[in-house]
Amino acid sequence: MVRIVLRFDGWLEALSRWGLVSGLFLILGFAVSSIVLRWLGSSPLWIEPLVRHLVFATAFLGGSLATSKGAHIKVDLLTHLVERSRSPVIHWLHRNLVVLFCFLTTAFLVKASWDFFLVEREYGAPAFLEIHSAWLVAIIPLGMGLIALRFLNRLILGLFQGDSLERHRL
Repeated sequence: MVRIVLRFDGWLEALSRWGLVSGLFLILGFAVSSIVLRWLGSSPLWIEPLVRHLVFATAFLGGSLATSKGAHIKVDLLTHLVERSRSPVIHWLHRNLVVLFCFLTTAFLVKASWDFFLVEREYGAPAFLEIHSAWLVAIIPLGMGLIALRFLNRLILGLFQGDSLERHRL
C-alpha cells in the first residue's frame, strides 16, 4: 500500500510541478503581451482576467508542492512542548495529528468550495471568452482537492513510515 501511495504522490508531484511551471510561463507570456499590445494601442480585454485566474490556479499548485514538503503555512502551538520531549511516540503522534487536522480542514474546504461551484453553475454567467464563471470557480475545489490529497498521502505515509518520511522529505 505504501508503494501505491508513493507512486500516486509522485504523480501528483509531477502534475503540480509541471502545472506550476506551465502556468508561470503562461502568466509571463500573457502579461508581457498585454503590456506590448497596450503600447501599440490595443489590448484584448480577456488577457488580464485570464492572467488573474492563472495566478489563482498556480497558487493552488504551489500550495500542493508546499504541502508535499511539509512547508505549508501552519500554526503549531505545541511544537515547543513536543520538541522538548525525547519520546519518538510523542513526535510521531504530534506530526500525524497535525497532518490529520490539516487534511480534515482542507476536506471541509473542498466540500464548501464544491457547493460554491454548484451555486455558480446554476446562477453564474459567461465571464470572458464566453467561459462560464462556474468553470473559473472550479479552480477552487480542484485546487483544494489536490491539497487535500497531498495531506492524505502525508498522513498515510506518516502512519506507516514514521521518521523515515521526514528524512526522505528533507
